[in-house]
Amino acid sequence: MESEPTRIMIAVNESSIKGYPHPSISSKRAFEWTLQKIVRSNTSAFKLLFLHVHVPDEDGFDDMDSIYASPEDFKNLERRDKARGLQLLEHFVKSSHEFGVSCGAWIKKGDPKEVICHEVKRIQPDLLVVGCRGLGPFQRVFVGTVSEFCVKHAECPVITIKRRPDEIPQDPVDD
Repeated sequence: MESEPTRIMIAVNESSIKGYPHPSISSKRAFEWTLQKIVRSNTSAFKLLFLHVHVPDEDGFDDMDSIYASPEDFKNLERRDKARGLQLLEHFVKSSHEFGVSCGAWIKKGDPKEVICHEVKRIQPDLLVVGCRGLGPFQRVFVGTVSEFCVKHAECPVITIKRRPDEIPQDPVDD
């Protein structure tokens, strides 16, 4: 009898570096680590579950130098953000298929810490993998960390994957 694959949820996000619409360094690192250290060549024994949490901007004007006046303008923004989230997930889904491991992917909206833990409770993966910027205590006070919250509150085992020293951008808060 064939057993169910081990389901690994990987929380992924976009890079915060300006003009860089790609997966964050931490997300890529978490994904690559999962493939290299857990999945390895045993691709049929695993299913990867990619979750991207879109953080709605509080005032709707993130980094915009224009004022939008009509409801349609805001619909366009929402479509753009959704398209970027889909593009992000497409990167991980395509890479998973190239590696030969099955996967699923979806987008939710809200506070990443809360949403990830809620999705863990709903989906019940065997394991959650999250990237970690490896910030010092001073930086963590101002930025807060999703990974620390998930370690404490997610209802499954959590592995946090730090960036390698050579991957850290000039401003370590960036990802």
